Amino acid sequence: MFDRLDDLLIRYEELLEELNSPDVAMDQNRFRKLMKEQADLTPLVDAYKEYKKANQDVEDSLALLEEESDEEMRDMAKEELADAKKRIEEMEQQLKILLLPKDPNDDKNVMVEIRAGAGGDEAALFASELYRMYVHFAESNRWKTELVSVNENGIGGFKEVVFMVTGQGAYSKMKYESGVHRVQRVPETESGGRIHTSTASVAVMPEAEEFDVVIDDKDIRIDVMRASGNGGQCVNTTDSAVRLTHMPTGIVIYSQTEKSQLQNKEKAFRLLRSKLYDMELEKRQNQEAEERRSQIGTGDRSEKIRTYNFPQGRVTEHRIKLTLYKIDSVMNGELNELIDSLIAADQAAKLAKMGEN
Repeated sequence: MFDRLDDLLIRYEELLEELNSPDVAMDQNRFRKLMKEQADLTPLVDAYKEYKKANQDVEDSLALLEEESDEEMRDMAKEELADAKKRIEEMEQQLKILLLPKDPNDDKNVMVEIRAGAGGDEAALFASELYRMYVHFAESNRWKTELVSVNENGIGGFKEVVFMVTGQGAYSKMKYESGVHRVQRVPETESGGRIHTSTASVAVMPEAEEFDVVIDDKDIRIDVMRASGNGGQCVNTTDSAVRLTHMPTGIVIYSQTEKSQLQNKEKAFRLLRSKLYDMELEKRQNQEAEERRSQIGTGDRSEKIRTYNFPQGRVTEHRIKLTLYKIDSVMNGELNELIDSLIAADQAAKLAKMGEN
């Protein structure tokens, strides 16, 4: 591990030299690439320097204990020695986590698709609440959200909604939301006060760049039509809505949220690329089934991952058996405690797997 860290430290110094070179400054593509590599290495380099400093502090404290006879100075040295040893342990763990293979998609934007499942209108209402939850979560992370398509049920619920989240590290956190979300509560339409269980499925896909997925024009059928909906901005009098059909897979994308046909077409193609890229990722992950099962958050989309129980005010994350009694704040987009716990569990599983190898 330390040989590798020493190599990375050398590479980091080389990067700093290259970035100061006038030739690099004139080549914007190369400059951006080197800046990204430097940004990726900085947390690792900082942690390694802190680790080395703690080791030096241990040596200095031991040397002081050998030379010093004054009891007060010896006590101080012993205290510093204990602190430094504790810091070494903490930094070793942090370095192991920082050295874990990084998901190449972590820095990508995401496409999120929420579909109402079992439960009729109540499931559609829950789907719309999940959408608002993610919009608030995105805002708290300073990410932007953009609707791609929405299919409403007429009473404020969404049968299906697709939206994009744009921002640094969006996929690294949002990927843990893929799966079936279950709600338990008394619907407003229920006169008898009985608790109903409804579901909605969430699919989080990394946004694919044009070079990630090549789409053959011959494989696409494009239909344009007038946007439809329950009134308001979704309805207009021009043929601005776009439907893409990808013949080889049968995937159909419908986009109508923009007034311009060109913008709807661009959104539809972005979603199609992401869906095709996600299918390829899933195929690859299925081939590595054992590794996939060991990771939190990359499981089967049919897996029930979370239950929102309104009468008891609790949210239960089934993958890591975590229950929080703060349903209002979670539904308001405060997901960091849940997602940070999932990330920690994921890292622990990967570290354990590395230890076995």
